[in-house]
Amino acid sequence: MLLALVLAILLPGHGDAALPASVDGKPLPSLAPMLERTLPAVVNISTVTRIEVADHPLLRDPFFRRFFTQPRQKERQDSSLGSGIIIDADQGLVLTNHHVIAKADSIRVTLHDGRTLEAELVGTDPETDVAVLRLPAKHLPPELAALPMADSDGLKVGDFVVAVGNPFGLSQTVTSGIVSGLGRSGLGIEGYESFIQTDASINPGNSGGPLVNLRGELVGINTAILAPGGGNIGIGFAIPINMVRAIVEQILAHGEVRRGRFGLTVQELTPDLANGLGVDARGAALVSRVEPGSAAAAAGLRDGDVILRLDGREILGAADIRNRFGLLRAGTRVELEILRAGTPMTLKGQIEDPYRAFVPGESLDKGLTGALLGDPRGRLEAVAVGPVRRGTPAWDSGLREGDLIFQANGDRVENLKDLGYTLRRTGGLYSLALRRGDKLLRLSR
Repeated sequence: MLLALVLAILLPGHGDAALPASVDGKPLPSLAPMLERTLPAVVNISTVTRIEVADHPLLRDPFFRRFFTQPRQKERQDSSLGSGIIIDADQGLVLTNHHVIAKADSIRVTLHDGRTLEAELVGTDPETDVAVLRLPAKHLPPELAALPMADSDGLKVGDFVVAVGNPFGLSQTVTSGIVSGLGRSGLGIEGYESFIQTDASINPGNSGGPLVNLRGELVGINTAILAPGGGNIGIGFAIPINMVRAIVEQILAHGEVRRGRFGLTVQELTPDLANGLGVDARGAALVSRVEPGSAAAAAGLRDGDVILRLDGREILGAADIRNRFGLLRAGTRVELEILRAGTPMTLKGQIEDPYRAFVPGESLDKGLTGALLGDPRGRLEAVAVGPVRRGTPAWDSGLREGDLIFQANGDRVENLKDLGYTLRRTGGLYSLALRRGDKLLRLSR
């Protein structure tokens, strides 16, 4: 009798048993209605990257080369898969991670209806791992609704969230969970970190896909997981959409992110120091250095000040200060609430443009077109490279923002004036020697 009852419940066609549509007169909760609105805005992204293959040393010897009749492979193709989100259907704008499309020679986007379109890269920001693509809007379904954005600052630990993407190539996969943590930083994943942590399953291929709330609003972009054993263990990370929104605005305006500079260094407060000041160590940051002549100095900040609020919002420690300043454009006015020797104070300042004194590279040589060049701060004897536009001669030659040029055409250069003189004397740009981080590089035209 018991077996018959179980079979009647589990096997279709046995009796009239079925899952109830409601319990006590109330419909069962389901994510299906929300997902019907959300899934059409989620896309699959595939990329192709051509990689040059070095010849085997023996093939460079004419004696051995004559034994090989097959043409030698000069390059190989690499591919990757990820996810993306349509955020503006009228303009065909798609949001994804920088690491999904980094170094790609071609980007293809597969829509919800199965069609595949070639995408154009609008701009990218490696520091926050955000990229914006553009699809030909005329090929998008007219009824397509872009995914609306929520206020990610309103998220709380315990809120339900849903991750959508293409893990392992399985398109339109949906997983659910909760917000496990907020403001996660110090993970070494990106330059600016303030992640939403979630236990919704995120796997390879989910990168760039949406993390949404139960209203179907975008709260974050799925980006990374902690996977010591190589699989999902329920610790995933998403970039908050408020951070993403600030980056997207700059990419759409300039094709890149132009970060301003305030000129201060902060550190976390120790519990003892926080107790002595009567503040919460998690809601304050100590100013350890104010750069002379900087915007912070002009605002009146001093070493030893304790920052409590930025533009009226409480801060969440030193990492939070760095992230929030890193998203501000040059010219933005800021208000800081601080403690100085126990006395509360309010200071006002303005984010400065770190490249205001730089000059266009094309004013020195056409081979430097697309780069901003200037003298670095401090006592460095070199020429600093500012933002470099993609697809320009400077970009194609290998120059990148942050490089320090110390040699041009074999001559030592210590500043912008030296570089200009050397290029005029030698008749144009032929080679550069530069420092990139802890590496020395040589570029030739």
